[in-house]
Amino acid sequence: MSDQMSSAPQTAAGSGPRLHRSLGLRELIFMGLIMIQPTAPMPIFGVVFNEARGHVVSAILVGMLGMMCTAYSYGKMAQVYPSAGSAFTYVGRTLHPFAGYLAGWAMLLDYVLNPVICTIWCSKAAGNIFPAVPYAAWVLFFALLFTGLNLRRIQATARTNQLLALAMGGVIVWMLAATWNSLQAPVNWLQPFYDPAQFNWQSFSQGTSIAVLTYIGFDAISTLSEEVHDPRRNILRGTVLVCLIIGVLSAIEVYAAQLVWPVGRPFPDVDTAYVHVAGVAGGPWLFHTMNLTLLIATVGSGSGAMGAGARLLFGMGREGSLPRGWFGYLDPQSRVPSRNVLLIGALSLLGGFLVSYQLGAEMLNFGAFLGFVGVNLAALKRHGWHPVPAVGLVVCGFLWWKLSVLAKVVGGIWLLIGVAYAAATGGLGRPLATGDADSGEQR
Repeated sequence: MSDQMSSAPQTAAGSGPRLHRSLGLRELIFMGLIMIQPTAPMPIFGVVFNEARGHVVSAILVGMLGMMCTAYSYGKMAQVYPSAGSAFTYVGRTLHPFAGYLAGWAMLLDYVLNPVICTIWCSKAAGNIFPAVPYAAWVLFFALLFTGLNLRRIQATARTNQLLALAMGGVIVWMLAATWNSLQAPVNWLQPFYDPAQFNWQSFSQGTSIAVLTYIGFDAISTLSEEVHDPRRNILRGTVLVCLIIGVLSAIEVYAAQLVWPVGRPFPDVDTAYVHVAGVAGGPWLFHTMNLTLLIATVGSGSGAMGAGARLLFGMGREGSLPRGWFGYLDPQSRVPSRNVLLIGALSLLGGFLVSYQLGAEMLNFGAFLGFVGVNLAALKRHGWHPVPAVGLVVCGFLWWKLSVLAKVVGGIWLLIGVAYAAATGGLGRPLATGDADSGEQR
């Protein structure tokens, strides 16, 4: 194939097709919040609650430490390489081209499987509201919805994300007010942080490895580097600020829930535990509103992940690590990598029928944490010894180690497929282009 890695011409990123710069820091933060979800800890609340023996707040805060350190590494690397390839570009140009290829290939599991599991979750949640509609119809609807949202210009996506973030913020405020009104004295205000009768380090570690799912998606901000004004400054600020905002907001949300729901009381459904907590705090109206809010939030998350995955594929295609004719294509009108959007949309549709939510989530973590380890290593090499990337490296490596055996086996198979493809196309040692995609403000 003429556009495969072995025969693709060496074209600098700066001379290839480029995305359109139109986002400021505010729009970037709103998009980051929606990619992660302001309600991010709610879907996993029950699982972390059971695993960590009630220490959800502490697990969220420990996870925030590792993710903010990794966010700092992403921001520092974006100052050097403000292009759409994200981990692929940072690791490839700093450590080794093939290491960058593997980082990008691993991160594809994160970006591609996120919209897949969001399609599955949304389809099941919508089925609870409208049980007469078959699951297959919901899968088709949400896969098409995510795809359609990402085929628009990035400015339209940013405006939609601002409205979603504001709507979810209103429901969160309602939940906090209902929690306060439902409390009955006496209340142990410190128990959600630490309960000596329940704390166990092994359980807490396992719970924390799941709680970090709260932050998955922050790295997608760096894939917007070519669509942001002043990316060398705004990507660093936006990535770290989004992690901080999500961490503080998530800690408040789960703290309120733990005050309402005591340790030892079983949930009617662990996957929708936070919705049941909302029902206890605010009654049926809050129960149904929270259920709908989480559905809308997951639509935002799935749409954002699809856009980030399309841009990662674009970065890899433009460099020639994937067939440039397809993956390096930009729609001439919208300046969106539309073929990649369509590809991930098709995978989301197919995955809705073939992949379970649990397996998809485990595979997502496998790719995400490998990519995070690579970016932290790249930041240490590029900028010299610094405690922030070092902490991020240790935390992400530990979390990867805590993944299930199944996730590691299937993830390993995915990496082997990537290696086989690179070997077959002669791309195991080919250097990446050294050009910089940021040659000025393009408007």
